[in-house]
This record gives sequence, structure tokens and C-alpha cells, in this order.
Amino acid sequence: MTAPERLRALLAEPGFITMPAVWDGLSAKMTAAAGFRTAFLSGSCCAASRLGGADLDLISFGEMFDSFLMVQRAAPDLLVLADGDHGYGNAMNVQRTVRAYGQAGAAAILIEDKITPRALTSAGKPCLPREEARMKIRAAVQAAKDSGILVLARTDCRPTQGIDEAVARIEAFAAEGADIFLLDSPADEAEMRRAVAATGGKPSFSVLSPGGARATPTGAEAAALGFKIGTFPTGMLSPRRPGCRRGWRRCVPGNPPPLAPCRRPPSATCSAMATTTPRRSPSSSEAEPRPGDGIGTASAALARVTAIVTSWRERSLMLT
Repeated sequence: MTAPERLRALLAEPGFITMPAVWDGLSAKMTAAAGFRTAFLSGSCCAASRLGGADLDLISFGEMFDSFLMVQRAAPDLLVLADGDHGYGNAMNVQRTVRAYGQAGAAAILIEDKITPRALTSAGKPCLPREEARMKIRAAVQAAKDSGILVLARTDCRPTQGIDEAVARIEAFAAEGADIFLLDSPADEAEMRRAVAATGGKPSFSVLSPGGARATPTGAEAAALGFKIGTFPTGMLSPRRPGCRRGWRRCVPGNPPPLAPCRRPPSATCSAMATTTPRRSPSSSEAEPRPGDGIGTASAALARVTAIVTSWRERSLMLT
């Protein structure tokens, strides 16, 4: 079965689907190892990873697509919903974006109705007129027929144009043949229920991480409201910051070495680190690694990740 076929089969099963956010090969591999079958290639996480800042629509199609390829190569069995943003242009750009992700093996792609270049206003994200947005979703659905990739239609118009317009757009997107739907920035449960009802029984997608002026349900609450899928866009990225800070403090001379002993079978990466990092036994404050884990505490894990990423970057610089 293709990735879209597998995702359709999963959506037909009972139960709520949690999609952790991923942005590179390591986050994808860890997500798959944790037992998740699906993941969301998050634009905000990719922007943070690649650009070091918030998602202000500065990240390009090429950068996002490259992130998807890293994710797919690291975890080929993971069903990935790719963030296609606004399609990076008009309806023709949307079709190119959808076809590229479909041919590369993505299970689904998100296309939204906001205007680009992005206008930074306190009142929300200005969106395209409804008919123009509808044409972009129509173009996405047509392009998706080549590979079978599912189309998630998102509207961002709720803060600027109200819930009635947002519901009308969801109904229009459903009529065009979109497969999954997302209302951005709902104000309360009543608005979420209206958005779910507007899909005509098709799956709805919910953001479960707090952020901005939006109602944020828990996974159980989202399922009770009728949502089928939920994502935590920063669920893996946010804990990395304090973990990295703790890891960096341990790199100060005189502090304990930042890396726990490598318990995995010897590899090129572990061997390289072993030549530069003293081996030691876990201290009493560190939890014993689980069999096959190879990593002790969360801070040690994040420090190990930081060391590996730094090594990869140094190697890439030597090759350029």
C-alpha cells in the first residue's frame, strides 16, 4: 500500500490519531521509535530549526521539501503530513507543491488560505478572498489525483473575518474534495463543533499545543468534540531548549562530561566521540539507561544529540 492508502485506512479505524511534529531525520526516527505511526512535518518547527526563529513564512518550498526528505529517509514507514503552507504562490504553484510531495511519498499535505507575503498584523493573518482560496484547494485536489496524496485544507480567516466566514470556507473546501480540515484559532468549543460539522463527516484536524489567541483542547477533549487528528507542533521542540542549556552548562571545564557512556553497538559516531570524550559511569543523579536505549538522562540525551549534530555540521563544512 502507498502512504496515502495507509493513511486513509488508518483514518477509517476508530480512535483519535496523535501526530507529533517532526522537522528532521532525528526527530522522525525518535517519533517512529516511540511507536507513533504518523507525524506532522511542522513549518514552525522547520523554521525554528533552519532559521532560528519564529515561522514568519520566510522558509521556502525547497527548504521544507528538503526537511521532508530527511524525515522520510530516517523513518520511511512514518506516515507524514507535510506542511505545504500556502502552496508558495498561486494555484499553479500549489499544484507543483502537491505533486512534488505526492511523488516523494508524503501521505498528506496541508494547504492554507492566507496571503503571502505575510502581513504582520495584530489582528491575525490576512487571507485570500474565499473564491481564490477555493480555487487553490481545487488545484490541490486535482494535483493530488496523480499520487493519491490526501489534501488537508486549512483556513486562517477566523481572527480577521469571523467564524461564519471560516465555516463557509470549510464547506467550500469540502465541496472541492479536500480530505481533512483545519480551523485555525477557534475561540471556543462551540466554534470547534461548528467547524467539525461543516466538513460533512470528513476528518478534522486540531492543534493541541497552546499558542496565540485560540482555544486549545486536550486530546481527549478534541476527540469528544469530533476531531480525528491532533498535533503538538512544539511538543518535541520546546523541551529541547532547557535541555540544551543544561547540557551546555555541563560542557564548562570542571563540570562532569556531558555524555553518558555509549551502550549501543560501536558505530562511527560513537567511536569518534569516544576518542574525544572521557568515558565514565553514570552518577547517582542519572537514571540507568533502558536496554537498547544508549542514553541516560534527558539532559544527557539532548547533549548527545547536540554533539552528533555539531559533528555532522563540521563534516558538511569540510565537504564544501
